[in-house]
Amino acid sequence: MADIKVWAMYFSPTGTTKKIVTQIANDVGAYMGVKINTLDFTPPMVRNEGQSFSQNDIVIFGVPVYAGRVPNILLKYLSTVVGGGAVAVPVVLYGNRNYDDSLIELRNILQNNGFKTIAAGAFVGEHSFSKTLGKNRPDEKDLKVAKDFAHEIANKIINGNIGNIPVKVRGEDPIRGYYQPRDRKGNSIDIRKVKPKTNNKCNNCGICVKVCPMGSINSENVSEVIGICIKCGACIKKCPQEAKYYDDKNYLYHKEELEQEFQRRAEPEIFL
Repeated sequence: MADIKVWAMYFSPTGTTKKIVTQIANDVGAYMGVKINTLDFTPPMVRNEGQSFSQNDIVIFGVPVYAGRVPNILLKYLSTVVGGGAVAVPVVLYGNRNYDDSLIELRNILQNNGFKTIAAGAFVGEHSFSKTLGKNRPDEKDLKVAKDFAHEIANKIINGNIGNIPVKVRGEDPIRGYYQPRDRKGNSIDIRKVKPKTNNKCNNCGICVKVCPMGSINSENVSEVIGICIKCGACIKKCPQEAKYYDDKNYLYHKEELEQEFQRRAEPEIFL
């Protein structure tokens, strides 16, 4: 197994997807005694170039769930990732609501790109909108599931149980549309153009500029969002001054509805 490489590859603005993907990759590598590599495609400049793999690669591939799907801003980049017969494990991380068709969508993308998807998992992380929904997850219980999952993946590879049939996962195909938030009267709520604001606690440290996965915060004026905001929560959750916030009434309504309706603990789901 000297030539085999295990990759942790992820998009993770707030670090929750990274936590699960690296846990799985590290444990697969340790179990198999092979080298671990990391490819974080959260920074926008990383997504300017494609990535190619080969039959000697094992890729634990993770993305967060946005509106029940793979984030649409990643689709162009994902089309440039070439599998080359590599083994892939699609992993999605959702904010305690539901992962809907995101996992089957990611599996299909990887399979169509030339990967062999032999296992898959849906895990829970703290919601990008909230500090209470899925609070502090993935937690120790989640990481234990990830560790056991990694051993199952490694055993499957070591025993040669790969094949060309994609792993069966929960979801619908054809893929359904994006999850649409609604008010109590059933009217659609559109928060796509909502952007964060900055209060007077800001000391211009520039952390928000560095962590924005879209490169959308003006480095000369950090209160100005000059590009697309995907509501990933990175600038809010990583600001040491708590200077970033949303005040849009529809955004806040949707956030509160999610926190009230999905208080129960959702559990990870794995597929082998």
